[in-house]
Amino acid sequence: MAYHVVLLVEQQLSALDASQVTSLHRELDDDVVYDVLLPIDDAADRIASTVGTLGSGDMLGSPGVPLSSVDLAEIRDESEGVAHEGLVASLRALREAGATAQGATVEDHPIDALRATVEAVGAAEVIVLTSPHVVAEFFGVDWTSRARRHLDDVPVLHLLEHETFAEQADGAGEGASLI
Repeated sequence: MAYHVVLLVEQQLSALDASQVTSLHRELDDDVVYDVLLPIDDAADRIASTVGTLGSGDMLGSPGVPLSSVDLAEIRDESEGVAHEGLVASLRALREAGATAQGATVEDHPIDALRATVEAVGAAEVIVLTSPHVVAEFFGVDWTSRARRHLDDVPVLHLLEHETFAEQADGAGEGASLI
């Protein structure tokens, strides 16, 4: 029987991420399978974020493109393409690190998809890889905190993407500089 590890990732895994994740399971006697979940950016969220960064008209003037001309379907297609490419690259990075990997992009709420995948594959553990989200973590609304609340019997580890274990441990990486 395989030992399934579900990876909920915020962005494409780097070779460093894949190497570190697989290093955690090298001593296991069971065959390890990594089930990668990569959420698709929500088109409406991307529009809201873009509009939010424009600031007020006092600072920047009026936006040059009226919101009515924004093609949400086009943005959605672009988001799906980016997520699919990121998933393919993540699976390749894991396989190049010697792992067995499979995965899917996630359209719905990431924690719901995580719970469903954990149940479907009988996962032994979950690893959440994200960039630091200090405010969300403080209030316990980040993916890792929410996963821990919903997955009572499955251990959940949070790692920072694109940082070595040493950088995460001693605060030398990007994540610590934001705290």
